[in-house]
Amino acid sequence: MKVNLNTRILSKNEQAAELNRGFLADHKLACLNLISSPGSGKTTILARTITDLKDKLRIGVIEGDIKTDYDAQRIRTAGAAAVQIETEGACHLSAPQVNWALQKLPVNDLDLVFIENVGNLVCPSAFDLGESGRVVVLSIPEGDDKPAKYPGTFANADVILINKIDLISYLKFDLQRVLADIAVLNSKALIMQISAATGQGMQTWYDWLMDQQTSR
Repeated sequence: MKVNLNTRILSKNEQAAELNRGFLADHKLACLNLISSPGSGKTTILARTITDLKDKLRIGVIEGDIKTDYDAQRIRTAGAAAVQIETEGACHLSAPQVNWALQKLPVNDLDLVFIENVGNLVCPSAFDLGESGRVVVLSIPEGDDKPAKYPGTFANADVILINKIDLISYLKFDLQRVLADIAVLNSKALIMQISAATGQGMQTWYDWLMDQQTSR
């Protein structure tokens, strides 16, 4: 007898994802799944976003890391509620974990929830968490080959943030190649060139976030 364990695992995840979708809809909350490699700047983007929009958008964050609550501490320092999930070695967050974390957030006092997934361009893209949108971050120091090497992740993104754009003149990075590769994989994705360190391009990101909240 052949047992497909992968199907069983994903089936349980899908059921939890649907519960999350219903929970978020009931609370009229947008929820964005933030995916990238380690070191791309996800937490820096979130911290700056929380600080700059503190008077306009009430943000909560679910943090996923293999170990430590360092990122959750940074988010709380920036002024947002944060719940840390330590995956203890797992390379992605699951919908049941997110379901647990949603119960810990003050959802009645929030406009938007971010899920900062574990740093990884492979596993997180395979797991539906019940989110309303996916944001993929690609940083200039990572190189311009990532969309071609990890097509599934970029193909399923609603927004692609090309972060650390202020470093492009210092590093070998073919922006036109990246844009062309993404266009083949995902012609509908919004692409924003930003620097969370300098603030370059961040207003375009903020405007899009405000639209997500007002459309709920």
